[in-house]
Amino acid sequence: MKMNWINKGVTLILVISISGLLVFALSNEDKNKITHEGTAFYFPFEVDFAGENMPLETPDVRERFDRELLVNANLHASTILIIKRANRAFKIIEPILEKNGVPNDFKYLAVIESSLINAVSPSGAKGVWQFMPATAKEIGMEVNECVDERYHLEKSTEAACKFLLAAKEKFGSWTLAAASYNFGITGVNKQIDLQKVSNYYDLLLNEETSRYVFRILALKEIMKAPEKFGFAVPKQDLYELYPTRKLEIDSTVNNLADFAISQGVNYKILKLYNPWLRDRKLENKTRKKYLIELPK
Repeated sequence: MKMNWINKGVTLILVISISGLLVFALSNEDKNKITHEGTAFYFPFEVDFAGENMPLETPDVRERFDRELLVNANLHASTILIIKRANRAFKIIEPILEKNGVPNDFKYLAVIESSLINAVSPSGAKGVWQFMPATAKEIGMEVNECVDERYHLEKSTEAACKFLLAAKEKFGSWTLAAASYNFGITGVNKQIDLQKVSNYYDLLLNEETSRYVFRILALKEIMKAPEKFGFAVPKQDLYELYPTRKLEIDSTVNNLADFAISQGVNYKILKLYNPWLRDRKLENKTRKKYLIELPK
């Protein structure tokens, strides 16, 4: 149907007027939840980390959170990959957090540490939870030329829980426990003593740590409601956790390629399912029991 320019103008005015009336009628809470053109993402009215509220009424806190939402909402390919990987990794991480009494929100700490891959940092931190060698050994993980349990998602998640529970006991705050994962318990405690405040949002910290919890919470908001931030990832595109069988080994394996073939797989598959095996062999003079995962 044809419409002359006068009618188009009238229609446009009516649309704008109606839209204006609708926005005017919204509560402040609802206005906060509108997706705005220009910013192109939803801004939540309330945000919490492990039940501890972020004080969004504080101007610098709101601005810092806004920055991390904008940055991560616009890292389109990276964020889609994280959402896909989370479908697999969270199925392993979540039950371990729950078993240890660590809030579920800490799975997003793993997200910002490594994007849920076995990453290697320039400083030598490795794995999904990004442990340095000395810290990993202190917490009880095996780290040597043949075995590096920082690449073992279950064991590194258990180790992260130990650290976080100790930090929570020290500070009485899960938010400060998260910050200390980046800055260290000693580092955070020193700043608390110097600045005479005991809330993460009141502390002046270095650039990385001052953004750390905000980045965690930005990914939390995006990943729990990706469609509100422009991410539409069909369920069939999410990465799956495939069923495995576990094989106990308590002796040296001189050639992992031969071992893989004897189990009906190849060397690549063996290493993909067991990235903590770091050499072409597994030395085991102490007859330690290892569980090798293989696809069913």
